[in-house]
Amino acid sequence: MLTNKKALITGASSGIGYETAKLFAQNNVNLLLFSRNIDKIKNDIEEWKIKYNIKIEAFQVDVQNLSIVNNVFEKLDSYWDDIDFLVNNAGLALGLETIEKQDVNDWEIMIDTNIKGLLYITKKVLPLMKKNNKGHIINIGSVAGVWTYANGVVYCATKAAVKTISEGIRIELVDTPIKVTNIQPGLVETNFSITRFKGDNIKAKKVYEGIEALTAIDIAEVILWVCSTKPHVQIAEVTIMPTNQATSTVVFRKN
Repeated sequence: MLTNKKALITGASSGIGYETAKLFAQNNVNLLLFSRNIDKIKNDIEEWKIKYNIKIEAFQVDVQNLSIVNNVFEKLDSYWDDIDFLVNNAGLALGLETIEKQDVNDWEIMIDTNIKGLLYITKKVLPLMKKNNKGHIINIGSVAGVWTYANGVVYCATKAAVKTISEGIRIELVDTPIKVTNIQPGLVETNFSITRFKGDNIKAKKVYEGIEALTAIDIAEVILWVCSTKPHVQIAEVTIMPTNQATSTVVFRKN
């Protein structure tokens, strides 16, 4: 059903972005991949090209840098003028402190990546989708955008913004066939917490202790599903959590 479609995925070198790219490749989707660490998966990319007979182009892109984003789109082949799926996955959390103790630089990075980066990429792709009268934007939000928690106020605010942006764009596109989906994962065991705690693996592991967390593959499968729905079916929002999680902070952990 997705054979020969084209997808742009940001944050494609690890976690949810990587597993989504891999699953799309397996379903014969041609891939345009952006990541700050794209060289990390260059061997996988070459393997997918041959194994699935698809076109893949990959670029080192930091989505928070508008100049880099603009330059990459200027270099793109016209082949990518009709992208079917945009997966705005690039995002991160930094720190877990009260607002007065948080590093202002961490705020800047989270806001620039999670909000502004998503907007930069969307602004480049959406006109192409409107021109072709087709497309699907998938934004990776978080349950943190629904249920705010202490010591993560700015991160929660950025994911609340993703929710609002998704809703707003969906309203603006209501007279078109273009779909917008906001995916809101709960606890997903990736390098997310390692990034949040700046490489402290001990702190990162504690986040997932006592619960069978979701995996990046679980989220990639949801993304594949929403992209596979019929043209008249729009999955506006998906909130997905482990069975033993009820909100951002209500979690049952086995001893």
